[in-house]
Amino acid sequence: MLEESVWSSPRAVRWLSPSNLLRVSVAVAVLTIALKTLAWAMTGSVGLLSDALESLVNLAGAIFALTMVTIAQRPADQDHPYGHTKAEYFSAGFEGILVLAAALAILWAAVLRLQAPAPLGQLGWGLALSLVSTAFNGALAWVMFRSARVHRSAALDGDARHLVTDVWTSIGVVVGLAAAHLTGWLWLDAAVAIGVALNICKEGLLLVWRSSQSLMDLAVEPEALARIEAVLARFAGDEVHFDHLGTRRAGQRSFVTLHMHVPADWSLGHAACQRERVEAALMQAEPGLHATIELLPVGAVTALEKTEAQAKPGPQREQ
Repeated sequence: MLEESVWSSPRAVRWLSPSNLLRVSVAVAVLTIALKTLAWAMTGSVGLLSDALESLVNLAGAIFALTMVTIAQRPADQDHPYGHTKAEYFSAGFEGILVLAAALAILWAAVLRLQAPAPLGQLGWGLALSLVSTAFNGALAWVMFRSARVHRSAALDGDARHLVTDVWTSIGVVVGLAAAHLTGWLWLDAAVAIGVALNICKEGLLLVWRSSQSLMDLAVEPEALARIEAVLARFAGDEVHFDHLGTRRAGQRSFVTLHMHVPADWSLGHAACQRERVEAALMQAEPGLHATIELLPVGAVTALEKTEAQAKPGPQREQ
């Protein structure tokens, strides 16, 4: 196994960027569509047809993901002062919808075949072609998962998860076809395709759910929050303390807002210098972090805090 430092090296970050890997994903999707379509044509298996349909969805998903990653890399502008990084979440949601559509198409074809089982053709060649395409998808998914963690790319993670679903689909189809061949029960081909479709449907729903949660300003991961809190603990003391900590993720970037309370007799220059040190430490501990730190004298509260405190329901009075 390659060490994480190798994956995060400057050369690896450049060559294994989301854009480059998604271009590879498009090429691999075209290759696997050709292999699986040929396997279906040779065998007549509805299971292999379902596998080919999912690869077609892989192609559409990879193209859309590449488009969203390109948009996400645009710098902030007047209409989007926080950048365009959330575009990646649309990619993950779109992939989930495509997966659900593929599952419905596979179910339809499998039910029709279940009602009228058909003999299978050149099974050996068909299974071999399916396994070759599965190996390509599995290797690419492994690389994409590792790179997605380094780049914090939702689009890359979504495409990798889709590829893993394709891998399990192919394995299920191969097992079903082998069982049908050994037992002579042709209905097993359609039955496996139905099971594959249900599994794909579950993965599609999960992708849509993750995308929706991220679009609603999901907080940073517990590990990232722990690193942020550790930095603040280093600077907190008798004179300085922090409160009202809030975090959110937006694609490859993360944001934190907090209040930094300092003694009222500190000069503005001294307080600003200390705030800069805290901000630099946060950015070092969590790369890509955008910190907004509001300076307040010890004991002071903001107008928003006063409004929120007044809006909170107090204890119920006895009638």
